[in-house]
Amino acid sequence: MTSADYVTRVFSSPLDIPAEAWNQLLAREADPSPFMDHAYLVALHVSGCAQHPAGWQARFVTLWQGADLHAACPLYLKNHSYGEYVFDWAWANAYAQHGLDYYPKALVAVPFTPVPGARLLAKDPAARKALVHALLTHTREEHLSSLHLLFAQPQDVVACEAAGMMLRYTVQFHWKNVAPTPPNLCGSPSSEGAGMTGAEPQCFQNFDHFLVSLQQEKRKKIRQERRKVAEAGVVFRWSLGTAISVADWDFFYRCYERTYREHGNAPYLNRDFFQRMAQNMSEHWLLFIAERDGQPIASSLIGIDTQARVAYGRYWGALERVDCLHFEACYYQPLAWCIAQGYRRFEGGAQGEHKMARALLPVKTTSAHWLAHPSFANAVERFLEREDQGLQQYLDHLAQRNPIKNAPPPQRPPSPHTIA
Repeated sequence: MTSADYVTRVFSSPLDIPAEAWNQLLAREADPSPFMDHAYLVALHVSGCAQHPAGWQARFVTLWQGADLHAACPLYLKNHSYGEYVFDWAWANAYAQHGLDYYPKALVAVPFTPVPGARLLAKDPAARKALVHALLTHTREEHLSSLHLLFAQPQDVVACEAAGMMLRYTVQFHWKNVAPTPPNLCGSPSSEGAGMTGAEPQCFQNFDHFLVSLQQEKRKKIRQERRKVAEAGVVFRWSLGTAISVADWDFFYRCYERTYREHGNAPYLNRDFFQRMAQNMSEHWLLFIAERDGQPIASSLIGIDTQARVAYGRYWGALERVDCLHFEACYYQPLAWCIAQGYRRFEGGAQGEHKMARALLPVKTTSAHWLAHPSFANAVERFLEREDQGLQQYLDHLAQRNPIKNAPPPQRPPSPHTIA
């Protein structure tokens, strides 16, 4: 099938697309994170966080056969590059220096959410291919400078590359619940790689079991950091889903907003967005609150996928400064929870190689790009070749710093083209 076999419809709001049809497509994907759920995208839109006044003009692209939705993706026209986490400011500056307009550009992404996963929802490979064609056609017809697809799953990458889009790679840091020794407490076998014994992957029994898998220096450092927080009189409690009270949501947002303000920025997400998360997607959120002398002082909010048993580090903030509190709230408490609940993976979010010391290891992520101007497209292609060489060297350097005890010889991450 080609794009001519479908009716293409472009919507200015996710509310115009039936939620059931969207989520049915999402459920078919190999990597259907909750951040592509219809309710999540609607909350971003209705709260105003991802609307035109904020620089996110929705143009959701869908392909139909009769009343059946065969493919869909979130497309935004952007007049800036904030909230994306794959940085193209230099490209925009180069355009400006030559008297050309880089903005508006077309962006396929989940706003403010650098979580890898499905971006092109499709009933089959033919529909995915047709969706990429429809995106490129829409970009040309709207006279936009470029099309960008961020943090894509391998199936999306293959379709984009086949359509002539250029690939760009970045690095994130993820933790896997794969222990070097039994027993297996994960529930079902994982396909994410075997433990050091070569047998089926085994989960950690508890946090101490996890620490034993680390090199002595890293293990000692983590224990010291946790001791500092405990000696400061800080204790933690956690709440999941509907058990998160309105007061706790309010406190979390106070922390989240303050952290942004302290860095001189307004927060990307407003209180209304999180209210909608509590109302419509509560099962996907886990909240840790740090208390001292009975008073809350900090919090971290973790996204969770209960079916895939994956957790995502998302937001954090503090009202008081305590040495190492950030590490405890954002890494050690979530990792201990993941171990106790048998979760398979914890994704630490964009950037931050300091996460390696906490056993979050580098993972290569992929985005795809198309530029309308031939000369700039050629220049960017050469730039991406050089950037990828530098990234490979960076990954080789990180591999030498693997914190896992008796880790196998360094190997580069598998190609993003690989489809399991």
